[in-house]
Amino acid sequence: MAYTQKFQDLADAAQARVSGVAAEDVSDLVAHGAVLVDIRDSEEHQADHIAGSVNVSRGKLEMNIEGVVPDLDTTILCYCNANNRGALSADTLRAMGYKNAKYIAGGLKAYRAQS
Repeated sequence: MAYTQKFQDLADAAQARVSGVAAEDVSDLVAHGAVLVDIRDSEEHQADHIAGSVNVSRGKLEMNIEGVVPDLDTTILCYCNANNRGALSADTLRAMGYKNAKYIAGGLKAYRAQS
């Protein structure tokens, strides 16, 4: 998908501010209490998602995340298909006080490729 330069600049800046987690580290982090947040639209989530993830779409993230993850210390692993929406979401969550918000580098595609 071709993105506008402004969108890509915004996503790149978000990736520079938050940590990406390697796909091969996801299972261990989840085993130690991390919460997987699929920020894609519900149709995308229904088609495929990482088992155990909760779906909080990017468009409603700020409104709904506190009901899903009330503890600001929780490690949250945001993901989309690749990087951009996951990084943007993790950056937003950090701005909301979730200091351990991260994104899965490479998103669902990278997770599927290694599993």
